Amino acid sequence: MGLLSNLGEKLNHIFSKLTKKGKLTELEIKEAMREVRVALLEADVNFLVAKDFIAKVTEKAVGEEILKSLTPGQQVIKIVRDELVELMGGGAAKLEVSSNPPTVILMCGLQGAGKTTMCGKLASLLKSQGKRPLLVACDIYRPAAIDQLKIVGKTANVEVYSESIKNAVKIAENGIAHAKKLGLDTVIIDTAGRLHIDETLMGELIEIKKATKPTEILLTIDAMLGQDAVNVGKEFNEKLDITGVILTKLDGDTRGGAALSVKAVTGKPIKFCGIGEKIADIEPFYPDRMASRILGMGDVLTLIEKAQANFDAEQVKKMEESFRKNAFTFDDFLMQFEQINKMGNIKDLIAMIPGAAGKINANDIDESRLVKFKAIIQSMTPRERLNPDLIKASQKKRIAAGSGTTIQDVNQLMKQFEQTKTMMKNMNSGKSPMSLFGKRKF
Repeated sequence: MGLLSNLGEKLNHIFSKLTKKGKLTELEIKEAMREVRVALLEADVNFLVAKDFIAKVTEKAVGEEILKSLTPGQQVIKIVRDELVELMGGGAAKLEVSSNPPTVILMCGLQGAGKTTMCGKLASLLKSQGKRPLLVACDIYRPAAIDQLKIVGKTANVEVYSESIKNAVKIAENGIAHAKKLGLDTVIIDTAGRLHIDETLMGELIEIKKATKPTEILLTIDAMLGQDAVNVGKEFNEKLDITGVILTKLDGDTRGGAALSVKAVTGKPIKFCGIGEKIADIEPFYPDRMASRILGMGDVLTLIEKAQANFDAEQVKKMEESFRKNAFTFDDFLMQFEQINKMGNIKDLIAMIPGAAGKINANDIDESRLVKFKAIIQSMTPRERLNPDLIKASQKKRIAAGSGTTIQDVNQLMKQFEQTKTMMKNMNSGKSPMSLFGKRKF
């Protein structure tokens, strides 16, 4: 994940110095904490939040028990992780559900934060959980805002309620009445945004809140705003008393300070995060998993959940049988690409593998190469896919021309295919495949 990757690298560098030492002095821990504080500030974490965080960690880390322990460096890392979890909210904050349906979710935020898209993503997520959502278009000012909501609604396969009148409060009320009439259990209201907070914007949101009595008021914040994101959160919370935050663009090259600051500043939890462009690119926010990811400890639970949600059980079974029979083909290889592609950004997936940080260089992963590889495999004949040994120089030339690639690209694919076969063979024989990862370029 783009989120806090630089911070993670800096913290790992600081902690590697601590773990190399058998014993630690109070002075060494305090010096390390000064470096951590600088790293947090560079990641755009709120100044007061960073100061308070370092004070809490230092107080626990310089205790006699830690200084005398056999692994003081590891103990300090554990304290940092635990405090990061607390800083981001402790536990996962679930959506509240109204005892008297429909549950009304009021979405708010500044223009450009990705609020309208997030309405569709949230609707899609809730639908996958068995809910029956309705999207209500209450952004009556921005040109094409209603059309945009209809497009994301169509992608999520969720109905969008809209009207041509210029009264957002009335549209919201009518939308809820429409949901009740159809027996829908969740209403997500997309409201107008502004480039900055003003009285008109807040006045309308307060009126919609009074009229609809929402169960949840979720503020969508662009994580790339950094320190400004925290100020936005504070202002919206003071006026509307929000119930939670959705952070968008966590897949970008953001310094990510908002993720570490917003809960401490607003007192309201981060409930979801946007991690990409696709309709399925939304995740519940788990502070413990995020803390582990930041510290390079991986995030196995999210990785497993992604695999369960996106992998086709029948196809995986077929692939396993191929591995067992040592009959792995290019068709299996193509299936592997497609299954992984469904799970999302490959660099993000690698960040979830514990211990992968030092063994797999994310910069070695060129996702455009996967697109090339797919085109190359699709340019092979069915016989060539089943029997790669048939592919000689003349076949490579034809395949390269048919896929719009070069013979060098075809050779790279053949090499990658053989490495994967070897790795799968090692896994079947009980050997660890991790040693191979450093040699592989995706």
